[in-house]
Amino acid sequence: MHGMHYEGMIIRPPSEANSILLQVTVGCSHNKCTFCGTYKGVRFKIKDEALIAGDIRYAAENFPFLRRLFITDGDALILPQAKLKAILSRIKDEMPWIQRVGLYGNAKSIMRKTSAEFEELRALGLGIVYLGLESGDAQVLQEIRKGVSPQRMVEAGQRVREVGIKLSVTALLGIAGLERSLLHARATGEVLTAMDPNYVGVLTLMVLPNTELGEKVRTGQFQLLQLPELLQELREMLQHTQMSRGLFLSNHASNYLALKVRMPAEKEKALEHIDKALGGRIDLRPEWARAL
Repeated sequence: MHGMHYEGMIIRPPSEANSILLQVTVGCSHNKCTFCGTYKGVRFKIKDEALIAGDIRYAAENFPFLRRLFITDGDALILPQAKLKAILSRIKDEMPWIQRVGLYGNAKSIMRKTSAEFEELRALGLGIVYLGLESGDAQVLQEIRKGVSPQRMVEAGQRVREVGIKLSVTALLGIAGLERSLLHARATGEVLTAMDPNYVGVLTLMVLPNTELGEKVRTGQFQLLQLPELLQELREMLQHTQMSRGLFLSNHASNYLALKVRMPAEKEKALEHIDKALGGRIDLRPEWARAL
């Protein structure tokens, strides 16, 4: 057997660790974010249909025990609707046991699809969309070159939610630098509140030397946060996040403090937990154990 075809570096959300990974695009359609080194020098393209079909067939034969599938790379939602529907239909036909298909979307690609188009995708098995918000602060979004405003982010999140597809949103601790830290935290909490996602995944910025941000850190134009400031930022973000249900997570390998907060019931308890960590009364993940 040939195995699955993968080109370049494949990334997936932590929650998709046990999913079949099906690569349909190579790279990321935006590929301008200053902190991201994942797709450096990779030209975005959609993979050949025959390759994708072969991978689906291989997965069907070899992974009958896996219940979830994640479509990669950076932004599979950018695919024309007909193409995406054909891929989802094929997954449904060949792997009827798959309970949920997930993919990354960015605000632009989400807003290019109508609610009716999302309805079609949901009917074909699309169960969750991962949206990289990073920050709800307009200035920060501009500085990291996300290419959209907080308002657009909110609209995108709401479009996914209104058709009953689950929404998982990531936010980045430390991405605003030192001065704007708490402003970024508050604004992010407010945007998350407006989106009311099913999951929030908080990651901690880890600066890569080969990125624009890495250069700014090297030349002293960007100040990294130390541990207490990162915890303070996490506290502020959680404080300003209201969710009607779902999970607020900081369990990614990049984080010093692992939280899994059932919202809204466990929020107060989690804030107290962060305060204990700030007071040095909780063991945190050591620096050497953190990873992207």
